[in-house]
Amino acid sequence: MSLGWVDFFAYVLFGLKYVAIALALLMFFLGLDDLFIDLVYWSRKLIRRWRIYDKFERADEQRLYAIAEKPLAIMVPAWNEVGVVGEMARLAASTIDYENYQIFVGTYPNDAETQADVDAVCQHYPNVHKVVCARPGPTSKADCLNNIIDAILRFESEAKIQFAGFILHDAEDVISPMELRLYNYLLPNKDLIQIPVYPYAPEWKGFTAGHYVDEFAENHGKDVIVREALTGQVPSAGVGTCFSRKAISALLEDGDGIAFDVQSLTEDYDIGFRLKQKGMKCIFARYSVSDPKLALEQPWAFGMNREFSQVICVREHFPRDLQHAIRQKSRWIVGIVFQGTKNLGWSTGLLNYFLWRDRRGLIAYMLSFLVNLLFAVLLVMWLVTVISPDSWRYPSILSDSSLLPVLLWLNGFMLLNRLFQRGWFVTRYYGLVEGLLSAPRMMWSNFVNFFANLRALRQVMEMGDSRRVAWDKTTHEFPALTKAQRVPLGHRLVEKGLITEEQLEAAITSPVRRRLGRELLLRGYIDSKQLVQALAEQLDLEWAPLNPFKLDKRLIDALPRRIASHYGVLPVAEEGETLVLASEGPVSQVSLGAISRQLKRPVRSRLAPQGRVTLGIRYWYASPRQNEEVRHMLQVLERHQDDEALLERVSRHQVLLGNLLQVRGMVPPTLFNQALIDFDAENMSLGEHLIDRGMITREVLEQALADQTSEQQAAYRIVREVA
Repeated sequence: MSLGWVDFFAYVLFGLKYVAIALALLMFFLGLDDLFIDLVYWSRKLIRRWRIYDKFERADEQRLYAIAEKPLAIMVPAWNEVGVVGEMARLAASTIDYENYQIFVGTYPNDAETQADVDAVCQHYPNVHKVVCARPGPTSKADCLNNIIDAILRFESEAKIQFAGFILHDAEDVISPMELRLYNYLLPNKDLIQIPVYPYAPEWKGFTAGHYVDEFAENHGKDVIVREALTGQVPSAGVGTCFSRKAISALLEDGDGIAFDVQSLTEDYDIGFRLKQKGMKCIFARYSVSDPKLALEQPWAFGMNREFSQVICVREHFPRDLQHAIRQKSRWIVGIVFQGTKNLGWSTGLLNYFLWRDRRGLIAYMLSFLVNLLFAVLLVMWLVTVISPDSWRYPSILSDSSLLPVLLWLNGFMLLNRLFQRGWFVTRYYGLVEGLLSAPRMMWSNFVNFFANLRALRQVMEMGDSRRVAWDKTTHEFPALTKAQRVPLGHRLVEKGLITEEQLEAAITSPVRRRLGRELLLRGYIDSKQLVQALAEQLDLEWAPLNPFKLDKRLIDALPRRIASHYGVLPVAEEGETLVLASEGPVSQVSLGAISRQLKRPVRSRLAPQGRVTLGIRYWYASPRQNEEVRHMLQVLERHQDDEALLERVSRHQVLLGNLLQVRGMVPPTLFNQALIDFDAENMSLGEHLIDRGMITREVLEQALADQTSEQQAAYRIVREVA
């Protein structure tokens, strides 16, 4: 080797020495920043333990149940989310311990597949509503949310209600069973409510997805708590965020009818500051339940803490591959660092400190990468001396410097503290194994964040203005639901040879508006068993014959009258712990979930022939307002309960007021379902309830009752023939 190379390496090492000192100084100051947050958190925790937790009983789910349900709206932007929305609606309906909510899914006119998928979901879940954005997508999440809010306000006007909370969720979110009850408890006293977000842990070698686990566990376990305690400001995570009606109204007023900034890539983050500037109350709600069944399922692992593992939170899958992770994080950096600085500027007091913490990543991630690179260079040089002891040796960069060793020792302490803090919060929710994995994943996290920084810088430099950077939607991977491909009922009956094309045409063109099945029954073209069988095939549901007068009294006692009349169901069988309910139409999964929670046992439904459930409810759960003619009819039918032909003839003329109002177009089905949520059949008739809600007029009710009476009179005449 020539002496020229020797001189070159000597100068390189001389330069590395001062580079190392500069990097060590900067890393030390950043470490002090993190150490301050740690000290505040643990000091606060100790003080609260002695002054609050030891003196007062911890709050649990019982406090949440004590508050009556307010209407809540869930907003879900969707672009290329085929299969994901359906899965979310299914999980929400089956697990959420709440009934008074509606889901509004924002789609785009040029995304036909997602629209078709949402349409299929709407057929099964009446509380899911499709919103089509005005412009082709993808525009931005903010633009999609603005379209959703417009649709929500229209729904409010039609349904004569006001939503108390507006909730942000992504289509892939797994929602905690008690989440809505927590929002319901805190509204309207809080204007922005953020709950923790815990990513799903990947397999041990999935470092890309795993580094999200580490970052969110520490941030939502410690950092945001300190931020709220010191400033009263809480940044929205974009999911698991609830805005009060007051907050949404204020944002709409400021934006002249536009709540979310369409040019921001992190509109949720911006709103947290906008609401704080308006003096509104924000809260980061870490609320644990005592019953594990009310928490999201989390396999037990050594090191987990009950309070942490049973917290009300959002679970979500994050990108598993490096490319998608870099794209997602670069969007966050552009939105928070570049757009945030330009749009929000700086504040005053401690909030400025947290704005610095939000934006310091642009520097911190670069420094961390350079430190890792410097460490790798020095490691290689050391390995050379080990592998080749006779090679040229250079003085250590630590020699002749009293400052650098001290800085290295201090930074070493800071690093150990960082590893402990992150490992602690990961362990408390995910278990010890994930906590130990957080240490090697920290280096990988620096690598991901560094390249995300580079991409963000490149995007801003190419566009010349951070607000011109386009929304880069993160792709989600979820199994798709089978699309509904229903054959219309009339065509199905024709295909089965039960009716002719001429009979179908005559029923469809009837001057009296009825459901097609009832019209065919009244004309005598089919019987009720043929109809219910065809409906069950069409809807992919179970069905069974039903004699409403031959039911087990024990089952009747197991289902309270208010539930039977409210949902239009009749208990007909038990299968283990499961109570089987009969209905004349499909019962939504939301309603089944509500019934199951009220009965504290699993339930499922099956279809029954037309009019049988109506007769059963009138017989077994007689209303105090039941008139003499109805009682006489039921007495006659009870005496002739084995006369199937008589039961068939009378059942055809049984029609519930709610069904009649919907079929005649007096109340749209979606609005009727919303009105039914707070209907109390024990204290008020359905008609009076709808009038009080402003959904129908007295004249409309009288017309519907007259139509219902006309049908019922036909049943009375049949009964008189055998009485």
